[in-house]
Amino acid sequence: MAIAKCRFSGQPLHQTFIDLGMSPLANAYLTAEQLNNAEKFYPLHAYVSEDTLLVQLEQFETPDHIFSDYAYFSSYSVSWLKHAKAYTDMMVEKFGFNHHNQVIEIASNDGYLLQYFLEKGIPVLGIEPAANIAKVAENRGIPSINKFFGVETAKELVIQGKLADLLVGNNVLAHVPDLNDFIVGMKLILKPNGILTMEFPHILQLLQQNQFDTIYHEHFSYFSFLTIEKIFAAHNLQLFDVEELPTHGGSLRIYAKHDYAVHLSISQRVRHLKSKEIAAGLHRIETYITFGEKVKETKHKLLNFLLTAKAEGKSIAGYGAPAKGNTLLNYCGIGKDFIDYTVDCSPYKQGLFLPGTHIPIFEPDKIRETKPDYLLILPWNLKEEIMEQMAFIGEWGGQFVVPIPEVKIYPSPIQDKILIAS
Repeated sequence: MAIAKCRFSGQPLHQTFIDLGMSPLANAYLTAEQLNNAEKFYPLHAYVSEDTLLVQLEQFETPDHIFSDYAYFSSYSVSWLKHAKAYTDMMVEKFGFNHHNQVIEIASNDGYLLQYFLEKGIPVLGIEPAANIAKVAENRGIPSINKFFGVETAKELVIQGKLADLLVGNNVLAHVPDLNDFIVGMKLILKPNGILTMEFPHILQLLQQNQFDTIYHEHFSYFSFLTIEKIFAAHNLQLFDVEELPTHGGSLRIYAKHDYAVHLSISQRVRHLKSKEIAAGLHRIETYITFGEKVKETKHKLLNFLLTAKAEGKSIAGYGAPAKGNTLLNYCGIGKDFIDYTVDCSPYKQGLFLPGTHIPIFEPDKIRETKPDYLLILPWNLKEEIMEQMAFIGEWGGQFVVPIPEVKIYPSPIQDKILIAS
């Protein structure tokens, strides 16, 4: 068997970060007709590069196979839309972007973000590889190119004179198998004084909050600030600012510029975060290779809870059909014997089945019909939004279960009020 190589440095990968066994593609939802067909399972084995400390998965499927027809539409999360609008307002206020500027977003999804720049009269362009999603954005009046981004697409844009004053990429960097090609492409379309911002889950949170379920085949890489700074510097891009965000269980928003651009100075936040990561041991290989034991403990605790609940005759339903939920369920071996069904707000997932576990996905009204005792929240990063939305389960004494960082039971906010009143 060939040894995997670091997608940044090309050095062989020998050190395991976490081995989650065999798993299907996390977004490969199934139709009823596909349930009896053989499913493809791939190793979900994350390595850490000894020279760069980049945590990464091997590539088993082409991005074209994974992302050309995609089930994730950003606009179905209310909190994510608020996040996108707040970002737009902040960037316009901070850097003065206006109708003379060009905003380009890579992996622009259904136009969830660019719509807010468009409202302000700022020219926008989306680059989105999933044809089904790019079409939704186009229908909303957001110009979109249906292509994967890299050097080739960047050169085409340069020829067309499409260069970015602001280049945005939210939750795309982790999805890129050819990291170097992607970053070179970004450098090509960034204007001399342009600003580039990218958001991605922070590996510090993954480690500290035990977020192993955010590892799936569509996520090729997992970054610390120390590592991403090195990677960008190798391509003559300088990180001049950073924000720590609560999104997706804890993310970073990095700000980059050409290293020759002198109009922006390095913020204090860069120095502060680097010190914080070093204090947490992110500059040492040992920090990464001891993570696996913690993950096994979480699996055992979740299975113990489910076994006990079932022995007591309790019913359990899921909320959400996110990619992270599929990693969790497949790694822990949780199928229809534990969870009757799950629900999701996205009509694109309703009527389908989760990959691997074949748990059916319904619309949220199903919860009122069946009145489960427990509602397992799979997109735990949205737990507050979901508990508020599903508070009515308290009417029959239903409770919420959040699996990460460890199993925790929450009463419904309605149940709290009932207890206070009595």
